[in-house]
Amino acid sequence: MDSGLAALLGAAVGSATTIAAAIVNGRAQARSQHAQWSRQHRRDAYARYLSALHDRDIAMDAVLAALRSDQPDLPDIDEKTGHFITLAREVHRAVEVVILEGPASVAEVAERVTAASGDLSHAMRRMVENAHAGDTTRKAEDIALAAERERTLYQAVKDFRLAARSVIGEAT
Repeated sequence: MDSGLAALLGAAVGSATTIAAAIVNGRAQARSQHAQWSRQHRRDAYARYLSALHDRDIAMDAVLAALRSDQPDLPDIDEKTGHFITLAREVHRAVEVVILEGPASVAEVAERVTAASGDLSHAMRRMVENAHAGDTTRKAEDIALAAERERTLYQAVKDFRLAARSVIGEAT
């Protein structure tokens, strides 16, 4: 083989190798960018959800505090309950995005938060109904139940934070 042909063949092999390396590197970079994009979307969804939960929980605390009074101000309780309901809808919208963004492990923990929230909301609604009816026979029991359910909800939210942090920290 003459030296010109060998040089041409060497250049062709070198070019093919360079092109192959560029393709592999380009794909790796695209996967890395997609993973970062996905983490960012998840982080945003999780942060919106936690923020909505926080706002809703502050509203719930206001309702529960008003219900603990010996002489509950029913119009004030109704106003606070309405505000709570508005914020609860925001939480429901935010959790749908969390479930959509996934992964399933985080969606499952978010569903536990939803169940714990529902349990606490149910106790709060019963307390509101009893306040409207003037029924104080179960007030101490309802306050204790609400406190227990608040602890359960707090633990579920804490579990969600840990699951979300774990997913966001992954290099997928």
